Amino acid sequence: MRIHIATDHAGLDFSTRLQEHLRGAGHEVIDHGPVEYDALDDYPAFCIRAAQGVIADQTAGVEALGVVFGGSGNGEQIAANKVDGIRAALVWNLSTAELAREHNDANVISIGARQHSFEEVTSFIDQFIATPFSDEERHVRRIRQIADFEKDGSLLPDPRLGEAGSADGRA
Repeated sequence: MRIHIATDHAGLDFSTRLQEHLRGAGHEVIDHGPVEYDALDDYPAFCIRAAQGVIADQTAGVEALGVVFGGSGNGEQIAANKVDGIRAALVWNLSTAELAREHNDANVISIGARQHSFEEVTSFIDQFIATPFSDEERHVRRIRQIADFEKDGSLLPDPRLGEAGSADGRA
């Protein structure tokens, strides 16, 4: 599998070690992060490029996922989620890593490098990569609803507004 990876300065040491781990597991790694430590670097472009790489590969039929991380993982997740088609999930344990794939078909994982040991991070990422999407109808339906909102702003009718949903037909 191809893994697109990005970080900011807070995760640069993690990134180097993680790339070695992933290559050792047989994955192709594409690094979109910084090339040297700069405490004032800006993570959004790194994470957005990694997310764009995931989408480009998936669109081309290449099996690919992404890993973004920084101090908390929050900003990195937000940046990655700005790319059309990305479902980036912030994970903090094995269960959230597994559920991100199984229920949400997440294609990017975001982790706080300052929040976990290297061993924890690699276990989350390995679990994320190993877990397939369940393809259960309820999860497919919910993912489709999110995609519909992104595309045209449509939502299911608001149950508090009765049959009509809302005055303009949108909830």
